[in-house]
Amino acid sequence: MKQKDGKWFYIFISPWLIGFVGLTLGPILFSIYMSFTNWDLFQSPSFIGLDNYKTLLTDDPLFWKSVGNTFFYALISIPLGMAISLCIAYYLNKKIKGITFFRILFYLPSVVPVVASSLLFVHLLAPSKGLINKALALLGIQGPAWLLDPNWVKPALILMSLWGVGGGVVLLLAGMKGIPQELYEAAAIDGAQSTQSFFHITFPMLTPVIFFNLVTGIIGALQTFAQVFIVTSGGPDNASQMVVPYLFQNAFQFYKMGYASAIAWVLFIMIMVLTLLIFRSSALWVHYEEGKTNE
Repeated sequence: MKQKDGKWFYIFISPWLIGFVGLTLGPILFSIYMSFTNWDLFQSPSFIGLDNYKTLLTDDPLFWKSVGNTFFYALISIPLGMAISLCIAYYLNKKIKGITFFRILFYLPSVVPVVASSLLFVHLLAPSKGLINKALALLGIQGPAWLLDPNWVKPALILMSLWGVGGGVVLLLAGMKGIPQELYEAAAIDGAQSTQSFFHITFPMLTPVIFFNLVTGIIGALQTFAQVFIVTSGGPDNASQMVVPYLFQNAFQFYKMGYASAIAWVLFIMIMVLTLLIFRSSALWVHYEEGKTNE
């Protein structure tokens, strides 16, 4: 019976196993090999050792500029988006009439396809006819050429990133719903104000959700592609060029597949190191309910 069950087990997992080996593990291993080669898709790859990595790390200023742009984008957009999503979730947790409508309203933008939202912001951020600059003009402020000015293109992309905070809001709202009301009642009896309850009860109890949002936010921000590719193409003057669009450019415009593979693995190492650092630091600021684990 055990042998028979074992056979059925492998039969049932075989579609996933074949897909994993053929579509995930295989390409990963192939990209490792390709990062040590020179391959233009048309000729056989030639092994060149560490030359791609040497060129990338020591003789490619555009790569380091794209790394700087990517980290600047992540450094601003992630904390800003998390702070805004926390504020929205806090107010959406109120028990008022019609709150369900506003919860849906704030969540909907996060399910809009990134291509559609990117094209939407192309029109919103247009220098003369964009709605954002028209709104600023009503206040007597001359809006910048968001996507055409090297000094404003990264803030424009950061502004675009706030469009999708609804996903984080839903997770934070779910976390708030899971906080025991007895904690707030006990705090109220002790005379705690709403601000004190937020910082001493709500925020500590939400740190596991904040931790999850931080990790996924970093991974997503460092792999930003569609917004840059659709809206700015890395311009103007490479001011908005980021690592993944630069990887795509090398692979499918310059046909430098080996070099692009090296970029991918350097980016993977950066993301892995940052993720590990966050996990190591989580013991200092992430709080879990000990009562449930001790029962």
